Amino acid sequence: MPQSSLIDNPLLRVSRPVSACSRCRSAKVKCDGKLPACSACEKAGRANECSSASDQFARGKERSYVAALELRVEKLEKQIRYAKERKASMALHEGETLPTDIDRKDSMAAIRVAVQRKAVMKQEKADLDSLVSDFGLLSVDATSRDVEPSVSGGSAFAKLLSVSCYRHRLPDPKDSGLPPQEDARRLVQYYMDNVYALYPCFAEKTIWTVLDSMYQPAGGHSLKFSDYWLFWAVLAVASAAQSRGMNDPFYESGVDFIARAVPYAERALTPGVRATIPSLILLTQYAMYDTRHFDPWHCMGFTTRVVLEMGLHQDPPPHDVKDKSDLETRRKMFHCAYALDRAVSMGHARAFSFTDSTVDVGLPSSTELGRIPSISGHITGPQSNDPALHLFQLRKLQSSWYQTLYQAGDSIILDAQSYLWKSCHDLREWAEQLPPTLPNDIRRAFDLELEWSYVYCLMPSTRAPHMTEYRQSLTFEHAVAFIERMHETVFEAGQTAFTTYYDVMRVYFIGSQLASILRDAFELIVSGRPAALPHSDATGVPAPPVPHRFFQQQFEDNLQRSLKAMRFVDETLGKFGERWEDALQLLNLFGQVSREVRGMLEQRAAQMGMRQGVQQQPQQPLQQQGHLGG
Repeated sequence: MPQSSLIDNPLLRVSRPVSACSRCRSAKVKCDGKLPACSACEKAGRANECSSASDQFARGKERSYVAALELRVEKLEKQIRYAKERKASMALHEGETLPTDIDRKDSMAAIRVAVQRKAVMKQEKADLDSLVSDFGLLSVDATSRDVEPSVSGGSAFAKLLSVSCYRHRLPDPKDSGLPPQEDARRLVQYYMDNVYALYPCFAEKTIWTVLDSMYQPAGGHSLKFSDYWLFWAVLAVASAAQSRGMNDPFYESGVDFIARAVPYAERALTPGVRATIPSLILLTQYAMYDTRHFDPWHCMGFTTRVVLEMGLHQDPPPHDVKDKSDLETRRKMFHCAYALDRAVSMGHARAFSFTDSTVDVGLPSSTELGRIPSISGHITGPQSNDPALHLFQLRKLQSSWYQTLYQAGDSIILDAQSYLWKSCHDLREWAEQLPPTLPNDIRRAFDLELEWSYVYCLMPSTRAPHMTEYRQSLTFEHAVAFIERMHETVFEAGQTAFTTYYDVMRVYFIGSQLASILRDAFELIVSGRPAALPHSDATGVPAPPVPHRFFQQQFEDNLQRSLKAMRFVDETLGKFGERWEDALQLLNLFGQVSREVRGMLEQRAAQMGMRQGVQQQPQQPLQQQGHLGG
């Protein structure tokens, strides 16, 4: 059958239909199960009445349907490629900018070009929407095995993921060989110490086993495609996490490593296999560092879909649990995906992939197993996942108030103040329970998470819109604390492995909230006047105390702190601009958002300077008289 006709009208014939259509069943005749209508109904002229026409997803019929969809994908990819080439060709003839002094004829030409450009963009969007809608019909079912790589040369799920998550084409790998073994081991150790410590989504011994096998003569023959993906993806994340510039050696190595991993994606990202989840988590982690080539939002969406369809969001019944280690693995995978989903979604101010009400998964156990050094001196024993447990607990707290304040409709909470105080109390309790033995970088990352959470929770929202003076003071203090801590992290302590593109968005977000608070409560904040402590019921949680901040052991008034915080936001975004291009765009946007407030602060600073000068003037003649008299 020609491919074009198969695309337009897929013939979904099966060798053994699951059940006959209603007409063949009543007539007790053999039904061949052909779609959209069986042969018996077609001969009788009742194709429209054949019940099999609506039974597109019966078991056994998916494979031919998937084949038709894959052909449809190829057709749409060609159309998208053609549209992009056409758009690029048009851009060459448009020029950089349109002149301002153009006559009517040129103006009409510019309008026609704009209309054509809009039409091309609309067609691209329609093609992508059509592609996604086609796959929406296909159950990209993580529990389904109907599309195996041996049949189709790669899973349809992996193809859809590559179309949706890639922003720009990855360059070809520079080298086909393995990196020096010591370099690879050092990168793996960096990943385990800094990223795996918070996201233990696979067994630690797995990566060390794969690493040793990769460098054994003919040892790679025993590895699976998911093992190759794990090896190259871990190296990519570890390299990208150490990058400090757009094209520094760490960034280039990370891009090269992920390009080495991509050929294994179609077979490593296979529906129905649990190893797909760590692979997707690694892809999401890399995307958070390299937004030039990947979209972390879409990567996270695919990860959570697989987690849900494999049922990891529900613990199995106790009587079905035969292997406790397997249960621990399930829980770790789920909570790693959960933590990433909450971080990415809140960073974009979007809805979560799933709500907490659908989740029934216990936290993994706290393990304090000893870590055994290997012969080479590197630690290869199991790590304690305690830092990860603290992160999972924090994400649950954040998820609770974020859903209540931003995802539960528009109705105002009756006692919003008590709810906010309770949320802040829970965050403070979490911080107080952090052990002092946490590594410095992880502790610093948690401190930033805490300040960011305070601001996000306390800022005005649809369900808690009324800002009291005390709430404004709290928001100001925590916003300034976040900005100062982030500035110190970037310029003094040095960016860590936990610094991702979402920190760029957080700095812009917190800076914008600071500008908003200063605009709405300028006199309250700048004067430093203490806000009245709100009244709390005997049964309610008391309001959190306003922290009194001192910077560099020297007291600074709120006017100085506000001006310094604005400058710190500029400097931090500028520094991030060396690594992410979007940071420079956010820097320009922040300049526009904060222009009014900066003017108010600078004007007040000038007035304060004039007042100080007036106060000092009467003292000068006295000093001169004393000098002359002496």
